[in-house]
Amino acid sequence: MINFRKIFILFSCILLFILSLFTLSCFLTYFNVGPNSKNVVLIIPKGVGVEQISQILFNNQIIDRPIIFRVLARTINRKMPLQAGEFTFPKSASMADIFKILKSGKQLTRKLMIAEGMNNLEATKIINDTTGLVGTAIAPKLEGQLFPDTYYFNFGDSREELINRMRVLMKKKSLKLWKERRSDLPFKNLNEVITLASIVEKETSIDSERARIASVFLNRLRLNMRLQSDPTVIFGITLGKRKLERRLTRKDLKQENSYNTYRINGLPPNPITNPGLASILAVLNPDKTKDLYFVADGTGGHAFAQNLADHNRNVTRWRKVKSLMSLP
Repeated sequence: MINFRKIFILFSCILLFILSLFTLSCFLTYFNVGPNSKNVVLIIPKGVGVEQISQILFNNQIIDRPIIFRVLARTINRKMPLQAGEFTFPKSASMADIFKILKSGKQLTRKLMIAEGMNNLEATKIINDTTGLVGTAIAPKLEGQLFPDTYYFNFGDSREELINRMRVLMKKKSLKLWKERRSDLPFKNLNEVITLASIVEKETSIDSERARIASVFLNRLRLNMRLQSDPTVIFGITLGKRKLERRLTRKDLKQENSYNTYRINGLPPNPITNPGLASILAVLNPDKTKDLYFVADGTGGHAFAQNLADHNRNVTRWRKVKSLMSLP
């Protein structure tokens, strides 16, 4: 006669033994080194479940037992969900390491740089050409709203959100400096500060010169002299939508538009580019000089003058340097 009780006990013991072996295997696998022989950067898409994640990890040789990964994810690791995003899995990462990475949400950080003096179209082109971001960045209509800096982001971040971050940072940085400005500056509002800073930004890339160039323009503003800045003429022609692939002409200097500081008094209505922090600081903390003129000196910098006679001599020297530079 068949003893069903003994069969049941035997079957239960076998099942318990198998479960014990599987549990031991899970435990060992959880802490053992993984199969990946090098660091692996991997994207876990939004909306995927545990099964799909395990398959992605298996296909990329980060785990070698996807079934154990799924069991562990649904038992001891079920309390915190696995995150989507771009992650770095170190060489020989154990499943314990992998779960820690996926649950922390600590993603790989990417970066892009927007240099000082880039206009809106140049900045948005870099953003739109950068992989890892989503959506489309739209250039602001007016210059001077985007703060040049190095920006960090995660895979899947919004391009439009990055533009907003740049706007917020420009407001925050410039407003703080505006509140701390000197009392003797002839600015009516923050837009005028950013406008003059954008001109200084286009006039020089030498940090040590910015405050002195700012002083020239501020001295001119106080004396109601026209700024006569070539970059404003260029912007009046291109409106920041293209490069001017030629030298300025006398005809250009006579063009009637609201940005040509050879034709208008005071500042243009808005900035001509996105100035960096150094140029904004220079405008709000200019050197104390009597300079009214500057011209290139042939070394990458500028020669400054307090009167027209000295300036004309500097111009003559610069023309000689230019002619020597053009010789074969």
